Amino acid sequence: MNFETAVLHKNKKIDRVIKSKVTPIYQTSAFAFNDLEELEGFFQGNGNYLYSRVGNPNTDELGETIARLEGAPAGVAASSGLSAILAGVLAVVSNGDHIVAADDLYGGSFHLIREELGQMGIDVTFVSFADINKVEEAIRENTKLLYTESITNPLLRVEDLANVAELGKKHKITTLVDNTFATPYHCQPFLQGIDLVVHSATKYIGGHSDITAGVVVGSEALIEKARAKIVNLGTNLSPFEAWLTCRGSKTLALRMKSQSLNAKLLAEALLGNRHVEKVYYPLSFRDEGFGAIVTIELAETVEVNEFFKGLEWIKIVPTLAGVETSVSHPLITSHRALPPETSKELGITNHVVRISVGIEHIEDIIQQFEKAIEKAVK
Repeated sequence: MNFETAVLHKNKKIDRVIKSKVTPIYQTSAFAFNDLEELEGFFQGNGNYLYSRVGNPNTDELGETIARLEGAPAGVAASSGLSAILAGVLAVVSNGDHIVAADDLYGGSFHLIREELGQMGIDVTFVSFADINKVEEAIRENTKLLYTESITNPLLRVEDLANVAELGKKHKITTLVDNTFATPYHCQPFLQGIDLVVHSATKYIGGHSDITAGVVVGSEALIEKARAKIVNLGTNLSPFEAWLTCRGSKTLALRMKSQSLNAKLLAEALLGNRHVEKVYYPLSFRDEGFGAIVTIELAETVEVNEFFKGLEWIKIVPTLAGVETSVSHPLITSHRALPPETSKELGITNHVVRISVGIEHIEDIIQQFEKAIEKAVK
C-alpha cells in the first residue's frame, strides 16, 4: 500500500454498533458496565475501556494509526510531543541510568532530559551524532538509551539512522528518534532498526495548528511500558484532540508533498541572496524536497527585528508546521533553554531564522522573504 493510501486506510478499526464512516468522538471521562462481573472482566483483560486516562477509542486510533504509518507494531498517544518523549524515555531508563543524546536536539527536549530527568537521577551526555565514533566513546556501562532526531531542529542535520541503530544493537542499547520534522512521509526510523519513534503530532501529523498532541511508537513491549507512564503520570491526550489529530493526519501526504517542494524551492532561491549568510536545508536528499523547514542565517547587514517586522502576511510564532508559512526565532523561543555557550557552539545565533514553509504559492512565499530582507538591510 502506497503512503498516500495508507494514511487514509491504515487507521485502527473501532468496533461499534452504528457503522459511521468516521470514528465518532468518544467525549467521555469513563465507560459504563452492566454489572460487577463485566467490570472485573476489564481488569482481567476481557474489556476495552474503563476510564479515558487509561484508554479511549480516539486516542487508541491515533496511536495505532501512526504506528502503522511508521511500520511499527504498536503506538500510544500523549498530551504533547514532550509527553511522548518523556513516556518513551521512561519506558527505558530509570534512576542511575545514563543517556547519550545528540547535542543539537530541540531545546525543549534538551531541557527535559538534562534538568527534569536529571532530578530523577538519570544522567545524560550530549555529543555530536554527526560523528558516530564520538557517540560510541560516550557510552558507559549504565547507558540505556541513544536519543537523536531524524532531521534536527533547527539546523536540519539529517541523521544517519542506520548507523545509530547498528550502534544501539552492538551495545544492546535502546534507540529513540524524534521523527517530527521528517514525518513518516519522508522517513520511517523503525523500519531502519530504531526501537522507539516519537512525534510532536502538534506539528505535521495534526497539520493545522489547532491541537497539542504527541505519539510514541515501537515494539509492543516498549509501548506497553510507555503507555503505563502516560497513564500513571496523567499525560494522556483528550478524545477531542485525538479525533482532530486523526482527521488532520489524513492529508499528511498531500501537505508534506506540497510543503516540502515549496521548502526546497525557497531554500534554492535564498541561496542566491547576498544578505543571507547560510541556508540550512537538505537539498540533495530528494528532488521534491525533504521536509518543510528551511533555516537561514541572515547576514550582519540585516537588522533582525526589522526583518521580522517586514513580513506582511507571514506570522511570527514560537512553533512550526501548519499549512500557513510562519517564522520563528530559535534563540529566544525553541532553544531558549540552551546554555549560551551551547547555542553559540551549535551556531544558533541571533541571526538564525527558522522558516516553516506552508502550502501557499511558492512565488508569493519567495517574494515575501526577499522583500523583508531588503527592507531590513542596514
